[in-house]
Amino acid sequence: MDKKSLSEADICTKYITPAIVIAGWDLKNQIRQEVYFTNGRVIVKGKKIERGERKRADYILYYKANIPIAIIEAKDNNHDIGSGMQQALEYGEILDIPFIYSSNGDGFIEHDRTGKSKDVERELSLSDFPNSNELWDRYKLWKGISKNHEEIITEDYYSGLKKPRYYQEIAINRTVEAVAKGQDRILLVMATGTGKTYVASQIIHKLWKSKAKKRILFLADRNILVDQARNNDFKHFKGAMTKITNRKIDKSYEIYLALYQAVTGTDELKDIYKEFSSDFFDLIVVDECHRGSAAVDSAWREVLEYFPKATQIGLTATPRETKDISNIHYFGEPIYTYSLKQGIQDGFLAPYKVIRISIDKDVEGYRPEKGKLDKYGNEIPDRIYNVKDFDREVVIDPRTELVAKKVTEYLKKTDRFDKTIVFCIDIEHAERMRRALWNQNKDLATKNSKYVVKITGDDDFGKRELDNFISTIRNYCRDTIL
Repeated sequence: MDKKSLSEADICTKYITPAIVIAGWDLKNQIRQEVYFTNGRVIVKGKKIERGERKRADYILYYKANIPIAIIEAKDNNHDIGSGMQQALEYGEILDIPFIYSSNGDGFIEHDRTGKSKDVERELSLSDFPNSNELWDRYKLWKGISKNHEEIITEDYYSGLKKPRYYQEIAINRTVEAVAKGQDRILLVMATGTGKTYVASQIIHKLWKSKAKKRILFLADRNILVDQARNNDFKHFKGAMTKITNRKIDKSYEIYLALYQAVTGTDELKDIYKEFSSDFFDLIVVDECHRGSAAVDSAWREVLEYFPKATQIGLTATPRETKDISNIHYFGEPIYTYSLKQGIQDGFLAPYKVIRISIDKDVEGYRPEKGKLDKYGNEIPDRIYNVKDFDREVVIDPRTELVAKKVTEYLKKTDRFDKTIVFCIDIEHAERMRRALWNQNKDLATKNSKYVVKITGDDDFGKRELDNFISTIRNYCRDTIL
């Protein structure tokens, strides 16, 4: 049969795949074909939702599971041998893969992104395709990876968790590689909703199982974040893991999860983390480190500086750079960034639309009449209050009710069972908002008391409902207060 009459799929089956297998690649464990690595951008057209085109690599070759090192773009034989190179290069950059190939079944064009080869691009016959060990050796030379580094870098992921998305794989691999090579301050920037806790779990697993790091501290600033980690992405650590509660220290564990307030404390319990020796932890991972860990006077910074020999990894969606706070000054430049924009383009995050509603008191401010009393009979200080004061210094109940009304009006125009989060100033504000939303949605809330749920750090019922809210299964628990 004339090769030019064959489809692209036939070229892959008859020529490209056999050439790779003959070169020594394991068809079952090292070769993946037709790999879709994005979901396709979410496109909203009125009430109709569509998906854009998903990105797909014809072949991704792995040195071992979750360590991709080569990508191949295939074309039928009516195309030139290098016709797929431009697309393959784009995908290689996105996927952080160094060795790029294009083929039409006659041979291969190789593009070496490492810059270590004599020629960036060269033509190979079908019989000259490099084996996995050759490419891995070239990769190690490029990265400066020693034998000791390699044992850490090639440690398996924990297989009991969901398969990583491409950007999570990059974040995990870059971080573990940096730690293996001795970098002790690392910053990862990943948009909200892209799985930072999952990434942290796999990083910790690889470093722990390879014995590169034996005692590990995971810090967060909210109980919900700590409990989510313990009950989901970290649960496979089982008996090796503990959560520090009631400011009690037990030094018999290997992996510690803690709310930073629980290890700093106040008054006579202040600095209880110093019950650990300063060299106790090998690794500290700080979730949401933009919330203050990089501030010189923050409690988190005290903890980090008390354990100076520990490798410290900061995770954040929004790195802070001000004259007083700098994540980059403390952790260094991010070794990987997966932005909100990229997440939307890939279809892993939904696009957003900003709807601005102006409330007169927010715009104009509020000044009480002289001698005005609050509902408890206390005189309200005579001054001008603005947005930063509302629900902190002064509570205006009609304002809370108006916000609940506007949220409900929007849901009635769209879908009242869409997942909805209302962020509040503090626990008391969350309770007032819960009550206001219940009153605005009493028809549904009366049928199911979980239609409106307050989720705050002090509320065990609300925290138990968090997984219900996260679930993709449609249910009545949709309007949630945090």
